[in-house]
Amino acid sequence: MKKSRHQKIVEIIAKQDVETQEELADRLKEAGFHVTQATVSRDIRELRLSKVPDGHGRQKYAVEDQNAALVERRYIHVLREGFASMDRAQNLVVIKTASGMAMAVAAALDAMEFDEVLGCIAGDDTIMVASRTEAAAGTLIHKIQGMLDG
Repeated sequence: MKKSRHQKIVEIIAKQDVETQEELADRLKEAGFHVTQATVSRDIRELRLSKVPDGHGRQKYAVEDQNAALVERRYIHVLREGFASMDRAQNLVVIKTASGMAMAVAAALDAMEFDEVLGCIAGDDTIMVASRTEAAAGTLIHKIQGMLDG
C-alpha cells in the first residue's frame, strides 16, 4: 500500500502543481487512497520532496533529484527565480527576493553549503546571511553573483 501510494504521489506532483500537504492529501483521496495529514507528511519526508518555484511566483512539491549536478542546478534556478538584489554590511549579506521567495532562496543557499555561510535567516522577501568575516561575505557575494550571471 505504501509503495503504491508513494508512486501515486510522484505521479501526482509530476502532472500537477501541488502547493500544500492538504492539496496532496485531497489528490490522494480522489485517487482512492485513505490518508491522514500525518501520513502525507511522513510520505513527503520519505520521498524527500522539496518545494520549488512553479514559475508563477508560487511554490510546488517536486521530487528531490539525487544527482548532485542536477540538484545544484535546481538550487541555482531557485536563486535566480527569487533573487531581486544583494548588499553587504560588514560580515552580513542581505539578499532581497521576490515576495514569498526568501525561505526558498535561503534553503537553496543552505543546501549549497558555501564555506562562507554560517547561517541564514529568512523572512518573506529578505534574507540575512551571516559570514565569519567581512572578506568571507565579499567572497560569498562574488560566488552568488557568478551563479546569477552564469
